[in-house]
Amino acid sequence: MVQKYQSPVRVYKYPFELVMAAYEKRFPTCPEIPVFLGSEILQESKSDDGAVHIVERSCKLNVDAPRLLKKIAGVEYVFFIQKNTVNWKERTLLIEAHNETFANRVVVLETCSYSVHPENEEWTCFEQSASLDIKSFFGFENTVEKIAMKQYTANIKRGKEVIEHYLKELISQGITFIPQWTPPPVSRQKEKRALAVGHNPGIVPAESCMLGTTKEQPGSSCPAAEAASPDADKLHADYIERYLGQLTPMQESCLIRLRQWLQEMHKGKSEAGEWKPEKIPKDEHILRFLRARDFNIDKAREMLCQSLTWRKQYQVDYILQTWRPPSLLEEYYTGGWHYQDKDGRPLYILCLGQMDTKGLVKALGEESLLRHVLSINEQGQKRSWTCLVDLEGLNMRHLWRPGVKALLRIIEVVEDNYPETLGRLLIVRAPRVFPVLWTLVSPFINENTRQKFLIYSGNNYQGPGGLVDYLDKDVIPDFLGGECMCNVPEGGLVPKSLYQTDEEPENSDHIRLWTETIYHSANVLKGAPHEIVVEILEGESVITWDFDILKGDVVFCLFHSKRAPKTIRKEATSSSASTAGDNVQLIDKSWVLGVDYSRMESPLVCREGESIQGSHVTRWPGFYVLQWKMHSSLPCSGTSLHRVDDVLASLQVSSHKCKLMYYFEVLASKDFRGSMSSLESCNSGFSQLSATTTSSSQSQSSSLISR
Repeated sequence: MVQKYQSPVRVYKYPFELVMAAYEKRFPTCPEIPVFLGSEILQESKSDDGAVHIVERSCKLNVDAPRLLKKIAGVEYVFFIQKNTVNWKERTLLIEAHNETFANRVVVLETCSYSVHPENEEWTCFEQSASLDIKSFFGFENTVEKIAMKQYTANIKRGKEVIEHYLKELISQGITFIPQWTPPPVSRQKEKRALAVGHNPGIVPAESCMLGTTKEQPGSSCPAAEAASPDADKLHADYIERYLGQLTPMQESCLIRLRQWLQEMHKGKSEAGEWKPEKIPKDEHILRFLRARDFNIDKAREMLCQSLTWRKQYQVDYILQTWRPPSLLEEYYTGGWHYQDKDGRPLYILCLGQMDTKGLVKALGEESLLRHVLSINEQGQKRSWTCLVDLEGLNMRHLWRPGVKALLRIIEVVEDNYPETLGRLLIVRAPRVFPVLWTLVSPFINENTRQKFLIYSGNNYQGPGGLVDYLDKDVIPDFLGGECMCNVPEGGLVPKSLYQTDEEPENSDHIRLWTETIYHSANVLKGAPHEIVVEILEGESVITWDFDILKGDVVFCLFHSKRAPKTIRKEATSSSASTAGDNVQLIDKSWVLGVDYSRMESPLVCREGESIQGSHVTRWPGFYVLQWKMHSSLPCSGTSLHRVDDVLASLQVSSHKCKLMYYFEVLASKDFRGSMSSLESCNSGFSQLSATTTSSSQSQSSSLISR
C-alpha cells in the first residue's frame, strides 16, 4: 500500500529572498538536523539571465533503524538525490527528491515548494507532499514502513523550526533585507555566459544560491509546480491550528487530501457514473469523519460519502428550516437546551427516566422522533455539545422491546452521520436497571463516543468529581440540587387516545427517513378476525408480541399448524369499504381444531385501552398464527345473569369493528436469554390497568403474557 502525505500551507512572515538565504545555511551540512549528515553537488546550471538556478545534490542520511535491520540490508546510510530549481524572477523554489538507496525495493518521492504569499508579497509560503511505496524489503516491509513514517512525521515540523532558526541568525547579523532579482543588462548577460559560476546581481553570492536538499523529511511529495501559487482552496497551517485544533502532520495530511478529493469530485473531475458531492462540507465536518475512523482516509471517505448521500436524499440540510415539532412532542419530550458547560459547549438536558417512550412511538411514530433527534443534532453540530441525561425514574418499562429497537435505530443513524459532534455525555442517577439497557445499546455506539461517557449512580454526581467539574454551579438544574430553574418539559404518560391508526398516518409532508415502521395497525370485524403467520424453521425459537387495543374488546390466541395457511383478505362491500381496513384471515374455515391446527395459548380477553405484551417459546417447527378476533361481551351461559362490567362494556364499544396496533418479533433461543422479553412480559410499560402476569397453564412452553 502506498503511504501519502500532503502538508498544509505553512507561512513564513518574511520575504522570499530572505527565506532563501536562511534555507542556504542548511548546506552542505546542518547540525540542526542530526539525520542529515551532508550533501555533495552533482551538477549545477543557470539560465542566461541568471533568473533560473538548478542544483542537483546527493544527500547522505543516517536513518534511525535497528542495528539488525541495517545489517540485514547491508547498508549503514541512505542516499537521496535532490533537484532544486529556484526561479528568482517568479520568486519560487521547487524541490524534487527521490531515494537512490534500495530504489528497486522502495520508492520515496518528495516534492516541496516555496512561493510568495498570494495576498502579501512580503511573506513566503511552503508546501510539501510525499509518497512511500515499499515493494519488498527482505520480509521487513511493515517494519520499514513504520520506521519511515515515524521519522518522516517527526521531522516535518522540525524543518520549519530550522528555517526560523536561521532567519533569526540572519537578523542577528543585521541582514534583514535582500533585494529582489532584476534582469541584467545585455552586455552583462554575455559576460555571464563565460562564467562557470557567477553572481546574481543584487542578490547573494552564487555559492549561497546553491539551494539543496529540503531535509524537512527524507521522503515527502507535493503537487510539483502547481503548488507554487497557493489559493483559497488550500488550507494554511495557522488556520488549522487556530480553528481546527492541534493536529499531527499526518492528521493534517489526511484532512487536506480528503478535502482535495472532495473538491475534485465537486468540480466534475470524477469519471462518468461516479459519486459527486452537491457541495463541499466544512472543514470541521470533514475532520469529524476522519476522527471517527482514526484518520484512515479510505474508511473516512466511504463514511462521509454515504452520509452526504443520505443528507441529500432525505433533505437533512433543510431540517432546521422545515421541521416544526408537533405540540404533543413539545409537551411530552423531556429534553431541551440549557445554557453551556464550563468549556463553552451548548448543554442539552434529557430527562429520559420521565419520558413515555412507548407512548411517543405509538402516538407520533418513529419518523417524527427521528426527525426531532436529528434537529437536535443539527443544532449541536454547529459546535461540539454536551448532553446531560437524568435517568431518575428509569425502570423495567423502558426496556419495552419496540422502544429499545427504535432507540437503537436512532443511535445507528446518529452514529453514521454525526460522528464526533458530542463533546461529553454526563449520565446521572443511573438506577440498578441501567446496566441492562447499557448492555443493549453500547455495542451500537462508537468506541470514541463511549470514551466521552461519564456515568454516576445514586448521588455520586454531587460534590467534587461530579457535575461541578463540568458545569458552573449557577447552571446546574434545580432538580439535581442546583439553583438554576430548568424549562425542560416534565413529560408524563401520553394519552392512548392520541395513538395513531392507519386512518391517522404519520406526517407525510417530508420525505420519509424510514421506509418501514415498528408498529402495524389492523381492524377486527365481526366474523373476520385478523391473523398473522410466523414460520418457524427450527424449535426453541421465541415469538414475542406487543399490542394495544384502541377500540373494542378482542380475544387473542396463538395457534400452530404444520400446514401453510393461505391468506384471505376481507372483501369490503360498499357499506363496509371504509371500515374493513387492514384485515387478514389465514385459518381456513374448513380446518378442524385439534386436527389441522392446535391451540398454543389459552384465549386471552383484551379490553379496550389495554396494552398486552408476551412471548412464547416454540417446541416444534411449522406455522404459528397470532389471532385477534372480536369478543362477544355477553357470552352464553347457564344463567340469565350477566356480569355488570360486561354489560357496561357492551354499551361503550362499537359492535362493528375493533382496532389495534401490534408488533411482533421472532428471536433465536440463544439470543433470547430471557432477559429482555421476560422482563417486558412481566412489566407492561406504562399501562396502569393491570400489573398481573398470567401464565398459560395449557401451553407446554414457557409463555408469559401480561397487561
